[in-house]
Amino acid sequence: MGRTLWTLLRRDVSLIVTRRQDVLTVVAFFAIVIMLFPLAVGPEPEILRELAPGAMWVAAALASLLALDRLFADDWRDGTLEQLALIPQPLALVVLAKVTAHWLALGLPLVVLSPVLGYTLGLRGEELVVLPVSLALGTPVLALLGATGAALTLGVRGGGALMALLILPLFVPVLILGSGAVSQAMQGGDFLPHYYLLGALLVAALPLTPLAVAAALRIALD
Repeated sequence: MGRTLWTLLRRDVSLIVTRRQDVLTVVAFFAIVIMLFPLAVGPEPEILRELAPGAMWVAAALASLLALDRLFADDWRDGTLEQLALIPQPLALVVLAKVTAHWLALGLPLVVLSPVLGYTLGLRGEELVVLPVSLALGTPVLALLGATGAALTLGVRGGGALMALLILPLFVPVLILGSGAVSQAMQGGDFLPHYYLLGALLVAALPLTPLAVAAALRIALD
């Protein structure tokens, strides 16, 4: 089982990296939204710094939506998904491997890039550490929730827009906790409770979300 899942993980990461346009689109969208943000609210440093946590997290959430519609669609079109559903390993574990690969290729670059973009919005010191850690805890949850939407809209015409409508409300608790952690660090408060809650969401999503996604994929394949 471990060898099979490792093979699937390597396969999906290599496929996503081979499609460089997907990675570049997500990273470029994230960077452009942050760089355009001062044009919307003005160049005042204090205002930018106050709004930076929310801006960073909203940009990360929107960027994470860009490639979600291809998470299962390519495998569904060429029949690979049907073959994956027939292997001895549980489909939920296959889903977990695919979502992990998706996050490693498309979510991890946002985490790495976030301190640089946060600095441009006025974040300093401890805040530049709290921000990527909160993204590292929260973006996997966004990926798991997004996978649920991608599975539910698989094969549906206009599924990308429908997927966004379905999962954006589910992103709200993660956005509140993630931006709240950075805001607490800015005010000198205790940001650890936000970390604990983000970690709890991740622990709950890891076993439950793949089961829901697997069930939705079986419905789409029937």
